[in-house]
Amino acid sequence: MGAEAATTNMTASQLYAALKRDLIDGRFTAGQKLAITVLRQRYGVGLSPLRETLNRLAAYGLLEQENQRGFRVPALKRAELDDIADLRRRLEGLALAQALQAGGDEWEAGLLAAFHRLKRADETPGQLEHWEQMHLQFHRHLLEPCGSAWLLRFIEQLHDQFDRYRRMAPANDTIRETLNLQHGQLVELAMARDVPAARALLEEHIRLSHEVARGACREDRNSPGEGD
Repeated sequence: MGAEAATTNMTASQLYAALKRDLIDGRFTAGQKLAITVLRQRYGVGLSPLRETLNRLAAYGLLEQENQRGFRVPALKRAELDDIADLRRRLEGLALAQALQAGGDEWEAGLLAAFHRLKRADETPGQLEHWEQMHLQFHRHLLEPCGSAWLLRFIEQLHDQFDRYRRMAPANDTIRETLNLQHGQLVELAMARDVPAARALLEEHIRLSHEVARGACREDRNSPGEGD
């Protein structure tokens, strides 16, 4: 019995979601080696589902698997962040252009609702995790009608990688205020179906957030942060 008897009823999907969220939130230090025994105690799970989850997260890019030596949290590297941000600009710009051409009335209504939920979260202090959820929902809904499940899948993976840097960066209220205003501007341009202007604004939105996220990197530790 022992350790196995202490496990919870957490499913494999719940374990994956919990550990993924903790990695993105920065609950583990960049470069930290993850001890299997500590993780089993922390999440209250058995060895088999934990190893399966760790392998999945390594394949997703949120962990590094060392040959016969376990798993490690990836380091925060400026070159990698720059690459992620560049790909975000390209792929999200493409997805937005397609979404604005394909989105219908139901999408417009859903986008307005997502924006209002995000705005309320902006105005509610002390609920960062709620804001993060509303923010993710807003950006997902903005691109949802693009018509390519693979494109959306790649974008979500890039978002997760990018957010690991962003959440580790120091706060910058000035940039955060600008990014929040841009959410409303994106909605207005989406409703007007102004593809060139909306795409340009989204790329600027990502550029500003990229500027913030650089504060998480060792070579940019003195830069201010917290973006979108």
